[in-house]
Amino acid sequence: MSATSVTGTSHERHGRYPQALTVEDFRRNLAAVQARIDAACRRVGRDPAGVRLLPVSKTKPEASLRLAHAAGCRLLGENKVQEAHHKWEAMQDLGDLRWSVIGHLQTNKAKLVARFASEFQALDSLRLAETLDRRLQLEGRTLDVFVQVNTSEEASKYGLAPDDVAAFIRELPRFPALRVRGLMTLALFSDDTERVRACFVRLRGLRDRLRQDAPDGIGLEELSMGMSGDFEIAIEEGATVVRVGQAIFGARDTPDSHYWPDAGDAVSAP
Repeated sequence: MSATSVTGTSHERHGRYPQALTVEDFRRNLAAVQARIDAACRRVGRDPAGVRLLPVSKTKPEASLRLAHAAGCRLLGENKVQEAHHKWEAMQDLGDLRWSVIGHLQTNKAKLVARFASEFQALDSLRLAETLDRRLQLEGRTLDVFVQVNTSEEASKYGLAPDDVAAFIRELPRFPALRVRGLMTLALFSDDTERVRACFVRLRGLRDRLRQDAPDGIGLEELSMGMSGDFEIAIEEGATVVRVGQAIFGARDTPDSHYWPDAGDAVSAP
């Protein structure tokens, strides 16, 4: 599915995205990102309907999220579960707003995710799977989950080593409250397009191999990969979910390095 991207990575643009301050700003930014998604799909003959845009609202204040909702966002991605849970509590008047937790989760915070999240994209241990499943059953809920894979094999990143994913997937039917949807990765944070692309190629190849004999009830259709700086490359390589924050909400006050190693619950910078 590879194609030569006309954009390459754009990590150098992080910090230059203007802040979205009005509903119209959000509508304009969402349309611009969708146009980039459409163009990337056209380059490789994909239907844009097969790519879901996940707006990432981490670090942004409640007022900004309310503007995004007014502009049409109904699912928002957050890295830190406590921040996400606080926003969920504060915004329950927006009954159709759902939450995707996309950052690393400590088992002692699984009860929060089980309480409010619609999606969790960073499953990377059986201990966490067991804890989430137990908490979800207590809540009477189920949860869409993605298995996180460390395709760049960087020590600073969470996620399973690619060679460990098959055995991990075979254990997941033990946890009926977890609805496995696919795989997630964070590419190498680099302006070297081909090194970034290699991470996405690796995840797609892994998914394709695992799907051939996945256990019953384990869905591996989805590939969550690509952020503001590299989502077009990810789409060219098969992404079905792209996690985009700064290109929609505007640049963050915290630099991307804040999310790289040892950043507590957060390691990605959509």
